[in-house]
Amino acid sequence: MKLLRNLVLLLLAVGLAGCGYNAMQRQDEAVKAAWSEVLNQYQRRADLVPNLVATVKGYAQHEEKVFTEVADARARVGSIQATPELANDPAALAKFQAAQGQLGNALSRLMAVSENYPNLKADGLFQNLQAQLEGTENRITVARQRYVQAVQQYNALIRTFPNNLTAKMFGYTVKPNFSVQNEQAISTAPKVDFGGAAPAPAASAH
Repeated sequence: MKLLRNLVLLLLAVGLAGCGYNAMQRQDEAVKAAWSEVLNQYQRRADLVPNLVATVKGYAQHEEKVFTEVADARARVGSIQATPELANDPAALAKFQAAQGQLGNALSRLMAVSENYPNLKADGLFQNLQAQLEGTENRITVARQRYVQAVQQYNALIRTFPNNLTAKMFGYTVKPNFSVQNEQAISTAPKVDFGGAAPAPAASAH
């Protein structure tokens, strides 16, 4: 009886493996890991916002429109709860990337302000923050590309026969993906202080 039970379990395991169950498990974990890295890099960028705003404001206090745009975009980013489930909801993912894209655009305008202020461009703290932001934008691009590839591989896996039968049986569904344009960040955003306080030291690059 025990031998028969073990044989049935063995055949079941072989059957599941042949129908792609194990591959789906691995690819699903790869998607989750890639998503975590995307959020990590967005958080890295979010953490730079307060120091960037404070530093630029120290030299360009009358650029209020730009500061307001950054604050508003940062608030939209912070209003979205970046839970793991967000990546499985097409509408939530679209809202996520739209808010992140708005923040990216606002930060680009903030950095462009420096062109009008030579003393700001020469400030060592500003140069350090600028370098960190540029590096973070590159990391975001890489993380997004890897996530897009992981989702594409996962979706292709669960849509092909006979894997699609296994996917349906175990509840694996097609995941939404980033569109070509833009990006959302993290649920608890750092506070952007527009007061007259001196800029805080730049955070060290992770």
